[in-house]
Amino acid sequence: MTRGDVTDTEWELIEPHLPLGASGPIPDLRNQFNAVMWRFRTGSPWRDVPTTYGNWSTIYDRFRTWASQGIFENLMNAMIEEAAVRGDVDLDLVSVDSSVCRAHHHAAGMVVAPERLEELEQAVAEERGLRQKGKPGP
Repeated sequence: MTRGDVTDTEWELIEPHLPLGASGPIPDLRNQFNAVMWRFRTGSPWRDVPTTYGNWSTIYDRFRTWASQGIFENLMNAMIEEAAVRGDVDLDLVSVDSSVCRAHHHAAGMVVAPERLEELEQAVAEERGLRQKGKPGP
């Protein structure tokens, strides 16, 4: 076990929320979970995952499968629920910093009704007309 790997106590909480393989338990499931956590803890590329965890492409494939199946989201919800049952939830530790979450509204998937979009485009055109004296707006 390397520094940062999940402890036995943590694994007892995590393991029931991970899926079984098509033919039963996945060999080295804990090792693969630790590899995924190592990758995100360090921010390294997948190819740099230490070989002690196994083949990087196998680990990446396992991560993609879990992510697409919603395993991580379910695991997070289960851990929050378990912490709440134990009385270990401390919302003072929650922090949201919008300065690192900036995105153009197109990137956020903003949907505007066609009527509203027309009104906004007209307002922009009028604004441009006011800024460009002597040039009429549309």
